[in-house]
Amino acid sequence: MDVANATVFITGANRGLGLAFAREARRRGAAKVYAGMRNIGGFAEPGVVPVSIDVTDPASVAAAAALAADTTLLVNNAGIAALVDGPTAADVEAQSRRMFETNYYGVMRVTQAFEPLLSAGLQAGIINVLSDIVWLPRPILTPYAASKAAAWSYTNQLRFHLRERGIQVLGLHVGFVDTDLTSGIDVPKASPEDVVRQTYDALAAGKSEIMADVGTAVLKSTLAAEVPGYISPPAGF
Repeated sequence: MDVANATVFITGANRGLGLAFAREARRRGAAKVYAGMRNIGGFAEPGVVPVSIDVTDPASVAAAAALAADTTLLVNNAGIAALVDGPTAADVEAQSRRMFETNYYGVMRVTQAFEPLLSAGLQAGIINVLSDIVWLPRPILTPYAASKAAAWSYTNQLRFHLRERGIQVLGLHVGFVDTDLTSGIDVPKASPEDVVRQTYDALAAGKSEIMADVGTAVLKSTLAAEVPGYISPPAGF
């Protein structure tokens, strides 16, 4: 699917990766770009239509879908993260519930609301923003990792379910991206603009997955190994 002439709806688009998706869609000739966010006050990106949406609120999601009924490309980007002391920390359950509400159930809610709109068109697509954390053991990110692993599994089921309707489903896997969400973490980070360019290129090429940085591609390549990366990460991780 090509972004040119598409009507794009992006969740979590007020900043960071979501805003990069919106700007690049405009650059590539999208017919319309909706930027979904909780609070639209003060948002003023040229050529981008702000839409109020809280992915944890079914009524808010339904209202956004009704407003953006001409959507042909959905980008499930909204996500949250938090650090814990490890898989057995006292707050793991509470943090997991919070992460799942946005990172997994949020993706599910938005997809359910927009799928009938996408099915009505001749060409449509869904991009789900995932993470290399599904293959990388990082105990301090346990709740986030579990929520993204669930979203990855949902993406795979969704792709198979929608293929006969002609809706392309693309999973974007990437490590740390240089956004506000990762500002306090001192690690190498990918450029959001580069990640978005690769993702839209992969969509246009008809791909089902994109590994948007070298580290993520290395991790994915270990899955068939006797000792995969999620058991023993490669050197440098």
